[in-house]
Amino acid sequence: MENFWEHLQNLTDAQSILSKGGFYLLLIVVFAETGLFFGFFLPGDYLLFMAGLLCSSGMIEVSPVVLILSLIAAGILGNFTGYWFGFRAGPMLFNKPDSFFFKRRYVVIAEEFYEKHGGMALILGRFFPIIRTFAPIFAGVVKVDFKKFTLYNLIGSIAWISTFTLAGFFLGKRYPQMKFYVQYIVIGLILVTTIPLVIAFLKKKVVKKIH
Repeated sequence: MENFWEHLQNLTDAQSILSKGGFYLLLIVVFAETGLFFGFFLPGDYLLFMAGLLCSSGMIEVSPVVLILSLIAAGILGNFTGYWFGFRAGPMLFNKPDSFFFKRRYVVIAEEFYEKHGGMALILGRFFPIIRTFAPIFAGVVKVDFKKFTLYNLIGSIAWISTFTLAGFFLGKRYPQMKFYVQYIVIGLILVTTIPLVIAFLKKKVVKKIH
C-alpha cells in the first residue's frame, strides 16, 4: 500500500514525470487526462508549463516544435477517446457508484459547465482541471455532432497546449533561473486553474441555500 501511494504521488508530480519518464510518459499523461475518466487527478497545466520550461533548457531532448505538435496530438486523441467512451457508456455514467478513480459529481460538474457554455465548453474546459477530463465524455453522452466535436477538439487542444507549453518555453529562455523556483510556479498555476471552480462551487451552494 505504501508503494502504491508513493507511485501515485510521483504520478502527480510534474518534475518526477518529466525526469523519470521523459517525453513519452508526458504524452501518455496528457492523453489520459484529456480522455480517461480516471485521469482527472493528473497535473496537466503545470506539467505542460514545466515541459516548455525544461525544453528551453535542453532537459527534454526534443525540439519545441516536436514537443508541441506531439502534445497537441495526444490531447486530440485523448478527447476522441473520452467522446467514444461517453457515447458508448451513456447514462450508465450517472448511475455508476463512486470509487477512488471515479466520482459521479465530476460528470455533473462537466454537465453544468457544458449547459452554461455550450460547445465552447470543449475549448474553455481544457483550461480547468476535472472539466477537461469529463467534458469530452459528457459530449459523447449527449451525442454532440461529431464534426462539431472534432472542430472544438482541435481548437481546444491547440489553444491549451500552446498556451502553457510556449509560456514555459519562452519564460525559461528569458529567465533561465526560473527552474530553481518550480515549487512556487506549480502552486501559482494550481491556484489560477482551481480558484474559478471553487468560486463556481461556492456560488452553487449559496443559490441552493437561498432556494
